[in-house]
Amino acid sequence: MFYPHKLLTDEDDRRVVQCIRHAESLTSGEIRVHFQRMKKGIVLAKAEEFFWKLNMRHTKHRNGVLIFVAPEMKEFAIMGDEGIDAVVPDCFWDDVALVLEKYFKEAQWAEGLCRAIQLIGEKLAEYFPVEDDDTNELTDEISYA
Repeated sequence: MFYPHKLLTDEDDRRVVQCIRHAESLTSGEIRVHFQRMKKGIVLAKAEEFFWKLNMRHTKHRNGVLIFVAPEMKEFAIMGDEGIDAVVPDCFWDDVALVLEKYFKEAQWAEGLCRAIQLIGEKLAEYFPVEDDDTNELTDEISYA
C-alpha cells in the first residue's frame, strides 16, 4: 500500500510548512498543501472536493490556494479561490505548475513544493498584498488522506 506522507520526511514537512509561512508573510493569501492517496479518478474533481473539505473558501478575500498532489497518479492540481480567479489572468498558475512538474519528476517533493509556494506568495502579493491586520486564516500544516 502507498502512503503519501512517506514522500516527505518530518524535516521536509517542517520545511514546507516554513515555506508556507514565509510566502504568506508576503500576501494576505492563504496557501495549503494536500497529499491524496488515489489510484483512479479525476484529480481536478477530487481537488475541488478537498478545497471545500479544507475550508479553503473561509478567507476574508477568498484568496486561498490549494496545491493538491496525487502521487500515485503522478498528477497535481493548483486551485485558487474565486477572489483570485476574478483578478488574475488565465495563465496565472502555469509557471507554478512548471516548477512542480520539474521537481516532482525527480521525486524532489519538498524542494518542488517550497519553490512553488515561494512563487505563489510572490505572485499573490501583486494582487493581495499583506495587510496590517492580516491574520493566518487557515492552518499551514500539510494534510494527508
